[in-house]
Amino acid sequence: MKKIIVFSFFCLFLQVSALFAQTKVSGIIVDKTNLPVPFANIAFKGSNEGTVANEDGRFYLESSKAYTAVVVTSVGFSDREITLEKAINYNFRIMLNEAENLKEVVIFTGKTSKKDNPALDILRKIWERKRKNGLSQFDQYEMKKYEKVEFDMNTIDSAFMKSKLFKGMEFIFDHVDTSRVTGKTYLPIFINESLSDVYGNNKLNKVKEKLTANKNSGFSNNQQIMSFVKDLYSDYDIYNNHMVFFDKSFTSPLSKTGIDVYNYVLKDSAYIGDKWCYNIVFYPRRKNELTFKGDFWVNDSTFAIKKINMAVTKSANINWVKDIYIEQEFDVQNDSIFLLTRDYMMSDFALNKKEESKGVYGKRTTLYDNHVFNKEKPAAFYKEEVSYIDNTVYNKSDEYWRENRFEHLNKDELGVYKMLDTLQTVNKFKQIYNLVQILGSGYVQIGNFDYGPIFSSFGYNEVEGVRLRAGGRTYFGPNDTWRLQGYTAYGFNDDKFKYGISGKWMVDKKNRIILSGGNRRDIEQIGASLTTTNDVLGRSFASSSVFSSGSNGKLTNINLTNVGVEIEPIKNLTFQSGFSFRTLESASETFSLDYYTDDAHTATKSDVKQSEVNFQVEYTPNRKTIGYAVERDNVDSPFSRFYLNYSHGFKGLLDSDFKYEKIQLYYKQPIMIGPLGRTNIIMEVGKTFGTIPLGLMSVIPGNQTYFTIENTFSNLNFYEFVTDQYATLEWNHNFSGRLFARIPFMRKLNWREIIGVKGVYGTISDENRAINASGLVYSAPEKGYWEYSAGIGNIFKVFRIDFTWRGNYLNTPDAQRFSVKGSFGFYF
Repeated sequence: MKKIIVFSFFCLFLQVSALFAQTKVSGIIVDKTNLPVPFANIAFKGSNEGTVANEDGRFYLESSKAYTAVVVTSVGFSDREITLEKAINYNFRIMLNEAENLKEVVIFTGKTSKKDNPALDILRKIWERKRKNGLSQFDQYEMKKYEKVEFDMNTIDSAFMKSKLFKGMEFIFDHVDTSRVTGKTYLPIFINESLSDVYGNNKLNKVKEKLTANKNSGFSNNQQIMSFVKDLYSDYDIYNNHMVFFDKSFTSPLSKTGIDVYNYVLKDSAYIGDKWCYNIVFYPRRKNELTFKGDFWVNDSTFAIKKINMAVTKSANINWVKDIYIEQEFDVQNDSIFLLTRDYMMSDFALNKKEESKGVYGKRTTLYDNHVFNKEKPAAFYKEEVSYIDNTVYNKSDEYWRENRFEHLNKDELGVYKMLDTLQTVNKFKQIYNLVQILGSGYVQIGNFDYGPIFSSFGYNEVEGVRLRAGGRTYFGPNDTWRLQGYTAYGFNDDKFKYGISGKWMVDKKNRIILSGGNRRDIEQIGASLTTTNDVLGRSFASSSVFSSGSNGKLTNINLTNVGVEIEPIKNLTFQSGFSFRTLESASETFSLDYYTDDAHTATKSDVKQSEVNFQVEYTPNRKTIGYAVERDNVDSPFSRFYLNYSHGFKGLLDSDFKYEKIQLYYKQPIMIGPLGRTNIIMEVGKTFGTIPLGLMSVIPGNQTYFTIENTFSNLNFYEFVTDQYATLEWNHNFSGRLFARIPFMRKLNWREIIGVKGVYGTISDENRAINASGLVYSAPEKGYWEYSAGIGNIFKVFRIDFTWRGNYLNTPDAQRFSVKGSFGFYF
């Protein structure tokens, strides 16, 4: 790809662009030594329209009005006025001279002082009044909401347009426009509009949003893309101390901790409408931290924000995002009520943060209107719908949208609907789209059948040797009420075929009542998890590992059949009940599940037949899902999980061998700690009442692979610890690069530091020890086993490496005192 946008391309679209902006100017601010001047202020002369240069001194400014000059100011430099000889002015190089006559002007250079700074006096008054402004003043509120989300390919140059990739699709470039924020060309590829009614109750701390209309084009049926869009644009409040974007916590410029991470300068004061306001510029004190640069206007009496513009600094430790730009505007309802009426957010996604790199804009515009206050509704009104879809919402006419959308679409936004519909009839586009969909979902769609997951096609373990797998599922759309799926696998060492088949049917959409059932015959490492899933096709990653440390021969032949029913009467609260029958038998000559069947310990049996009924409760507050199908995708944002399972094993039923009761509890709590990153606390406890053999015991999960597996102990071998009652506790924390950002030579690496510790305590009853005939010497962590770790994430943006040390049980035979494990993933 070319590294620069050719000027001739801008000229080509000059006439079209002029319809939407009368004056445009871009360039770079430098000092007399030709070094960039970061965070300089650029404004059209005689107006309140301006912007702040980034840390590289670059800027872009646009207005729908006609202006003939811009004024450039920066602390420590003399102001400079630049005459604009034409409406479109690109690639200015503006040199500033150091200020010569300061007189009564107080200059804040570099790290501004925390004393005698009028900007900080104003900021403190904002803190005092922030809970007395806006919607928080009222017990209840209602309003109308319009939201437009758009994705655009950006930095479209002539070479890009002539690429063979777009042969046969050249018509799409008729819709190229220029960004008013960055000055770069872009091409819309996706647009979604929605209208909603929003209801809030500050006494109950409840908000309900009811979708009344939705219209989209482009990739609207792709669940991965829709999940990404939903996760991308989470709600935020600039008055909060921290705002979360892309699972990262950014310090707000209005935060009470802002004075520790931002420099503030009182730049100007003027009327905005009929309100006298102060203009304060802010920029970060240090690089690589999750901060913004920009400015805001604040009223002089209520100290409510009238307008704010802010952009994430390019040095911020965030991947795949080159720019984040936010604008918010507030209207005055009366002398004391300032309400958010317009919220605009634009993100520039790219492989790197170089100025010339191509990428994709993600833009969200949200408008609010028709506010109603203190109209009380019963508490039951705010109950969230579990799974309700009103198809009429998605079938509104073009006339309806013309009458009800809050702002008119420009001609390119209107044209994108037709353009994208046409584009999806082009074979080359279908091929590109299908490739992206395959990589994102792991499935290859063939009509109403999805083949995959393709990433599970190949595996290896000591029993099967090389393992090949083929499978698939039915797929008729994102809101399927039923699904069949299955697979078959073959191991070249054991020369055996394995298979699994399952089905799910949602018989009640409103409460998500789902019936399920299936059967699986396969080889599995059952010593790699404690709290297991009831998914009949679920198989642990440890069962097939191409690379592993030590012997991985303790594998089990499993024949599992189950039926179940689940219901979700309240949003994110699910109840399940099911019946299963399984046969367990060792799959290896070097591993035994034998147990004694008589009191004299003279007779043994090698297989376990067991029928079991179970009841489960799962609560996942703040979980967001996509679609209304029998199987849904989770939005990739952290949420708590509480899981409780009770199981009862029958003896004699279907020739079952053992009677027992088992109870298990799992709890995971992610905690965002502002700029310090995110902590996860995970607790798991369980106990089995009754006498059971090795195949039914609670094996403390080890990890003999070279890859990180969640909820396992990195330095434990499989079956190293066996229990019938246990308790585990894990704490891990990702600092998101906060510490490395303070080390000068490591800042540019954007590595992220992770630390953690986990432990387990468990015992085994004498009765369960007595029936053991497997030859495995039972060992339980009665002294409490623990291990600790330190890791580095974001290596080359996709790789993480963890170093783990064993804390005790160091003299156990074959003990692994230290391990190094890695993982790959795409994270912001």
